[in-house]
Amino acid sequence: MLTTRDLQQLLHVDRSTIYRMADAGQLPAIKVGRQWRFPADRINRWLEDRDMRPLEQAPKRDIELSGNSWRALLPPEYITSIGDLFGEMLGVMVVVTDMDGEPLAEPSNQCGLFKMVNEQPGAVKQCVAGWRELANDLDLAPRFAHSHLGLLCARSYLRVGSELRGIILAGGIAPEQWPPSVAHVEQMSAEFDVDPTTLGDHLDQVFYLDDDGRQRVLTLLPRLARFLSEVTNERKQLLSKLDAIAALAGATTS
Repeated sequence: MLTTRDLQQLLHVDRSTIYRMADAGQLPAIKVGRQWRFPADRINRWLEDRDMRPLEQAPKRDIELSGNSWRALLPPEYITSIGDLFGEMLGVMVVVTDMDGEPLAEPSNQCGLFKMVNEQPGAVKQCVAGWRELANDLDLAPRFAHSHLGLLCARSYLRVGSELRGIILAGGIAPEQWPPSVAHVEQMSAEFDVDPTTLGDHLDQVFYLDDDGRQRVLTLLPRLARFLSEVTNERKQLLSKLDAIAALAGATTS
């Protein structure tokens, strides 16, 4: 049986999030008196169901993930190539961000509505704020939510070692009720400082998926996230080893 502290170390989330997920039945859990306990075998199966199996740990000589080191581990052009392929296959926009919502590369396969709105001053900040909110919603299973444009998006986590360090997001998808009402269009026009006519001309430039298409996104998104996580971990280990070799070589020559 795992304790709450054990699960915190495994998932890298705070205690209140674990309690909330246990109360909501989102985690395999048993309440013993006032304490939660988590059966290890059921937790492992729960992680496997979400394609969140533990990845190989990086060497102890760690690399702090700043913007520059992210680019060393996952160069923007690499992210863009993968995002373009995934986006075109599934008919969605793809964004990869860190846990603060900052994109690690230009969004791939952008829909026309997003592209037009994103050209307006201040729109990027709203996008980042929305992506940060998605990253901080620690329900690990991917599900669709509404973006700041009213479109549907889903995300899955990128992991470095055992830590959640970023998300991959599929978005730009029209919800069932689309295009939005006149009142909603006027609200969006005022919010993004876009002429209502111009906004209206771009409302159809979004992605339309049927139920099967949406389910395919939810199924494949965690697999893509795991692939990028494994690549990141392998490159991190390689860079750590190269750093260690360089340090050893420097010590030998000196």
